[in-house]
Amino acid sequence: MKRTDYISWDEYFMGIAMLAAKRSKDPSTQVGACIVSADNIIISTGYNGMPKGCSDDEFPWDREGEQTKYPYVVHAELNAILNANGRDLRGSRVYVALFPCNECAKAIIQSGVKEVIYLSDKYADTLGTMASKRMLDAAGVKYHQLQTDVSSITLSFIPPEKMK
Repeated sequence: MKRTDYISWDEYFMGIAMLAAKRSKDPSTQVGACIVSADNIIISTGYNGMPKGCSDDEFPWDREGEQTKYPYVVHAELNAILNANGRDLRGSRVYVALFPCNECAKAIIQSGVKEVIYLSDKYADTLGTMASKRMLDAAGVKYHQLQTDVSSITLSFIPPEKMK
């Protein structure tokens, strides 16, 4: 008899996006993204962080003040698109922890991603998010919030033979 308590594809790929977010050095917001082909193969992942070659220790992480992170940080969705290294993303889906900003929405549209599955839409009332939704709608990119009864997924790095 096979297991019946396994996770869905959507839960699996959102879990990968959330795991990617754990790589972010951002002290206030950790976002991950996972791009998946139409046949459920992971194409790429990304998280919000500094561009390659820009030290996480030399650039600011502040949200307010004279020097902030905003001009420097690459968002998770754009990182995932760039990490695909030119692979064809047409018809793919992106799983992301936070609804895409307007700049990431542009990259999603241009790269051919056809669906966005997100966890949080906490900036829904901002001009940037409203612009994102307008562009995604105009370009025919579907989007929806993940619906699941799974509240968490726990990973253990202890081998089964050592668990007692």
